[in-house]
Amino acid sequence: MTQHVQNARILMYSHDTFGLGHLQRCRTIAHSLVEDFRGLQVLIISGAPIAGAFDYRARVDFVKIPSVIKLRNGEYTSLEKDIDLHETLRMRQSIIRHTAETFRPDIFIVDKEPLGLRGEIEDTLSYLKTRGTTLVLGLREVMDAPHLLEAEWARRDVMRKIGLFYDKVWAYGPPDFYDPLTGLDVPPAVRAKMKFVGFLQRSLQKNELPGHRPEGDYILVTTGGGGDGAELIHDVIDAYQQDPQLQHRALIVLGPYMPARKRNKLLKKGSKIPYIKIIEFDNRMEELIAGARAVVAMGGYNTYCEILSFDKPALIVPRVEPREEQLIRARRAAELGLIEMLLPEEAKDPQRFADALVALPDRPRPSQSNPHLTLEGLPHISEIVAELLDRRAGHHLSVIEGMN
Repeated sequence: MTQHVQNARILMYSHDTFGLGHLQRCRTIAHSLVEDFRGLQVLIISGAPIAGAFDYRARVDFVKIPSVIKLRNGEYTSLEKDIDLHETLRMRQSIIRHTAETFRPDIFIVDKEPLGLRGEIEDTLSYLKTRGTTLVLGLREVMDAPHLLEAEWARRDVMRKIGLFYDKVWAYGPPDFYDPLTGLDVPPAVRAKMKFVGFLQRSLQKNELPGHRPEGDYILVTTGGGGDGAELIHDVIDAYQQDPQLQHRALIVLGPYMPARKRNKLLKKGSKIPYIKIIEFDNRMEELIAGARAVVAMGGYNTYCEILSFDKPALIVPRVEPREEQLIRARRAAELGLIEMLLPEEAKDPQRFADALVALPDRPRPSQSNPHLTLEGLPHISEIVAELLDRRAGHHLSVIEGMN
């Protein structure tokens, strides 16, 4: 049901240093909100180098801040080799603050990093708080292993600052799947702001491109952004080389952040197997997943929501370091019978991986093993936003009446 709102504005922030997850989550929420609210404008601040490679609906736009990349060891560096990291962070901070001042949002939704990359949004949060903007922190249903998250947050006093700045904390999953703050010492005031909105359902764009999906049956292999996905693709190709019984067609998407050297190696290796087709990137992954017979993935948040949304049998080989987020999600989903999981070292055994791939298309779909599964995140977010905007409109009217 579409509601009309008068000049309402929502600003979103996605730090995006590695992978596509944060930007994709923001886009999904933004597109759903402009569909539900006529007259709403959404602006996404993103550090993703390829933010411009995606389509945005009317009334959704993005501001690109200079990109910072996260290295394997967890450290950061500027994407532009000649610019010092501190200078890049200063520019980012200034653009974020300036955007908030000129856009004047009613609601500011921050994705995953409560204070932004290296604290870059802290002064913007203080500024917007004085303006009466509603501040929302959106957390993935799994953040990381508790001991890793706690150490990271303790260093920067994050939990206290969440209590200080934010009005709402949304967890993008159902309460019975996983609690993102599990194992942490959460003050009651922060707990009281928390709401589990549910997983974010994906749907196909209305203007589907004809001939965009491959014809016939295929297994889709995806590593998300691909920055650390080369190992999984090597293991898939090794499994095909190992077992002549493995004859499912496979469409492998490398991801836009896979280093060129690794990409070229895989293109060469994969070209020797007639059942495998490799492409580098697709900005409409939803269509490829919707058309697939089954999915092999590392199991980041977005791919996982896509697997559930399009109800596909899935085999997940999660990343296990430096973050344990994918491992925790895959273990929990496997426990609930939603997917099958292989650990990276198990996927290194070509015969074991081949056996799992042969059986994969006939595995039960998530809805068959868990019929009560619902993805309610987007409608829940719209309900909360409607309430917040109503309250703001009411407050605005009473201020005007008080002035007359």
